[in-house]
Amino acid sequence: MPTLAEQILKAPAGSYVDVMVDRAIAHDGTGVLAHQAFCEMGARGIRRPECTYLVFDHIAPANTGTTAGLQRELRHFAREQGLTFCDIGSGICHQVMAEGIVRPGEVVVGADSHTCTLGAFGAFATGVGATDMAAIWASGSTWFRVPETIAVHLTGKLRGAVEAKDAALAYVRALGMDGANYRALEFVGDGIAAIPMAGRLTLCNMAVETGAKTGLCYADREAVEYLATFGVEAEMQVPDSPRYVKEVSLDLSALTPLVATGHRVDHVQEVAELAGRPIDQVFVGTCTNGRYEDLLRLSRMVRGRQVKVRTIVVPASRRVLERITVEGILSDLVRAGCVLGPPGCGPCLGAHMGVLGEGETCLSTANRNFTNRMGVGGEILLASVATAAAGALRGEVTVPEVADVR
Repeated sequence: MPTLAEQILKAPAGSYVDVMVDRAIAHDGTGVLAHQAFCEMGARGIRRPECTYLVFDHIAPANTGTTAGLQRELRHFAREQGLTFCDIGSGICHQVMAEGIVRPGEVVVGADSHTCTLGAFGAFATGVGATDMAAIWASGSTWFRVPETIAVHLTGKLRGAVEAKDAALAYVRALGMDGANYRALEFVGDGIAAIPMAGRLTLCNMAVETGAKTGLCYADREAVEYLATFGVEAEMQVPDSPRYVKEVSLDLSALTPLVATGHRVDHVQEVAELAGRPIDQVFVGTCTNGRYEDLLRLSRMVRGRQVKVRTIVVPASRRVLERITVEGILSDLVRAGCVLGPPGCGPCLGAHMGVLGEGETCLSTANRNFTNRMGVGGEILLASVATAAAGALRGEVTVPEVADVR
């Protein structure tokens, strides 16, 4: 029987298909290049503006006059073409689209590699280049080679201070950074049922770190009920003995807190192995771990205490910021000494709002720790929110305790 990717693309793995795009997403970074390519093509207008989204999230607010000028041109283009435009402070494009926009079974294409995040809703969501996005703007469609699928079987339940981020690091370690090149990852098994949508978004977000084309979860009752909170009606998807090219298993109950080091996402160790290593900065946010549930966990750990290193917190969307403000979570974070950034990507890509100095180390909840990503000569350790919070409170890599997570 077909995999979820094959069902959505309506063809077997290895086939080449032309498909209409249900959601096309670009941001202020890739949007500049897509706009340039669009103009060079001589295209007259966006084919399906109602399905096209432009979100300012990567360098938002602008960090230089040059950036501001480019953003001004994009704003004008978006309004002229009638696109759905989200200006600075709206949040990260992947999170904005996860708030009642993307539906199960849709084809979602974004000019950003972490568009695979949205596969958590049972959509075929993947990243493309800026030139491809320009062609999608002009035609409303694109083509794919239908990927083969690797099943990631999850069993057991996350325990103690272990989070979905630890599970994500575990499967990246198991597959390697090129172990799923141009394949889809399908997260299945009894273990996925106990992971809420926030965790599923994290799991799918990091699929691209294995080289995968996308990561998918079947839209089950959890997904349908989540979408219903946004007034969206959706039908459940049920796997029917799909054919996988490879299968890996992951026992969630056996996981411990993990951290990725050495400028590689698949160089994953137990946090205990690095305990005591000094850190200079902690960053909690991004499309991987900037959701409400993440900031709630952070606040529970730092409430009534003080962080010992600079700790930057960036909500993934305005909706997340509004909720943590109303519920008092924001106050807990500020009182603990955390610094809040506007909803967006923040320092993740090393543009501003938290760039590292040479020789500095950041304990981050982001998805990439590549050389010089957050600053020339800086090092990034990737970890869960609980591990980041424990490190912030001690000023060094620390194993999060169950009692601290509360």
